Amino acid sequence: MTTKLFLQAITKFFLGLVLIALLLFVPAGTIHYWNGWLLIAILFIPMFIAGIIMMIVNPELLKKRLNADETEPEQKTVIALSGIMFLAAFIVAGLNFRFKWIVMPNWSVILSTVIFLLAYLMYAEVLRENAYLSRTIEVQNNQVVIDTGLYGVVRHPMYTATVVLFTSMGLVLGSPLSFLILLCYIPIIVKRIRNEETVLEKGLKGYKEYKT
Repeated sequence: MTTKLFLQAITKFFLGLVLIALLLFVPAGTIHYWNGWLLIAILFIPMFIAGIIMMIVNPELLKKRLNADETEPEQKTVIALSGIMFLAAFIVAGLNFRFKWIVMPNWSVILSTVIFLLAYLMYAEVLRENAYLSRTIEVQNNQVVIDTGLYGVVRHPMYTATVVLFTSMGLVLGSPLSFLILLCYIPIIVKRIRNEETVLEKGLKGYKEYKT
C-alpha cells in the first residue's frame, strides 16, 4: 500500500460521490429524494469495500482500475458518449422525481435494487478472477488469456455485469425515462468491445483461439 495510491483512490471516490449527488439532488430540488440516496448507498458502499480489499490484497489491480487514460482514440469516443449518457440519465431522474412525471411502485424499485446488487457481485467476481483487468484497453506485460470461471461461460463477463448494473440504475432511481437513456450503454459497450477485441487479437497470444 502506498500513500499516493490511497490518496488517488480516496480522492476519486469522494469526487465521484459528490458529482453524482449533485447531478441527482440539484435537479430533484431537494435532498429528500430517497431513490437517490438508495443508489448512492448501493453504488458507493460496495465500491468502498472493494477498494479497501484491492488496496490490501492487490494494489496493482487497484492502480489499473484507477487509470482512465485511454491511448486508443476510439475509446475516447466511448468515454465521451458514456459521460453524456450518465449526465442525462441522472439529471432526468432528479427531474422525474421533482415533477412526478412517472412514479414507479416501490416493489419495482426494490426488485431493481436486488438485480443491481447481484450484478455488483458478478463484477466483484470478475475482479477476483482477472488480475489483468485494466480500466483501459491495453495488452499488459506477461498477460495471459483467462478462460476459466466466468470467462469460461461468457467472453466479457465484466461488460455483461456493467450492462445490468447501469441499465438497472434508472429503475433504482424510480425513473423509467432514465432507464431508456441508459439503454444507450448497450451500443456504446458494443463499440468498446469491438475495438478491445481487435487490440487483444493483435497483441495477446491465444486470444483468437479463445474466441473460437
